[in-house]
Amino acid sequence: MSWDLVADVAAAVCMLGGALLAFAAGVGVLRFPDLLSRMHAGTKPQVLGLILVLVGLALRLRSGGAVWALVLVALFQMLTAPVAAHLVGRAGFRTGKVRRDLLVVDELTEAQDMATERDAPDLPRNTATSLPRSEEPDRR
Repeated sequence: MSWDLVADVAAAVCMLGGALLAFAAGVGVLRFPDLLSRMHAGTKPQVLGLILVLVGLALRLRSGGAVWALVLVALFQMLTAPVAAHLVGRAGFRTGKVRRDLLVVDELTEAQDMATERDAPDLPRNTATSLPRSEEPDRR
């Protein structure tokens, strides 16, 4: 049994595992009921699936330049996906798209109310969820 055969089998396993995780992420985005669940399904398994596919590709290619490019792709994905998910979650929370009855802990509402009191004390508390979209204050 040669190293090439072992690397090819490991590459196939990694690529299949990555493809299954990416498929599971797509199914989760379609099937989960609310924004936060969909966001979680779209980021966590998708990133791990991509990393597994990249590891499989690196095992298959076996050239230094290509492997370093794949490492950069994986690093960039790991740095940007959590930030994008965080921003999507905050935007959804501020626009009232998050189902608050499904939250176990809600730390953002308190922080949002404190910021609203500090910035505009004459506005009612929690204006992001109590006012219709057309009456929301300008947050620039």
